[in-house]
Amino acid sequence: MKILVDADACPVKEEIYKVAFRHAVPVTIVSNSPIRIPAHDLLDRVVVSDGFDAADDWIAERADAETVCITADILLADRCLKAGAVVISSNGKPFTHSSIGAAIATRAIMADLRAGGDQIGGPPPFSKTDRSRFLSALDEALVRLKRGR
Repeated sequence: MKILVDADACPVKEEIYKVAFRHAVPVTIVSNSPIRIPAHDLLDRVVVSDGFDAADDWIAERADAETVCITADILLADRCLKAGAVVISSNGKPFTHSSIGAAIATRAIMADLRAGGDQIGGPPPFSKTDRSRFLSALDEALVRLKRGR
């Protein structure tokens, strides 16, 4: 098992480390620029080029049925799901095969609205509830993987 993290804008890295250490699961932090990580045998950092989707490509190429991917990127989530991975957003909401289609459609609608000049708000601020939901979701995902889903 492994955890792959789309880390450039990930607000729950400390929570990932905490759960990963408890379950003894290796974590790879993937980013376009160096990010500090604690010195620990279970933690690895990969810095990819600053090319478009370089981090996403690196993660998607390594995702499989023994992987938990952490990302807020809907298109990366779709690629990881197709590879068999478990995918969790940083607010703790899982991406699933049944929910990803609606998420992609909503993303496209919002992009069209922004392109048309509409002023639309962004996501709500990250909250303690989001952090707590994420901790539970990651822990549950790792337990399920250990049990063979």
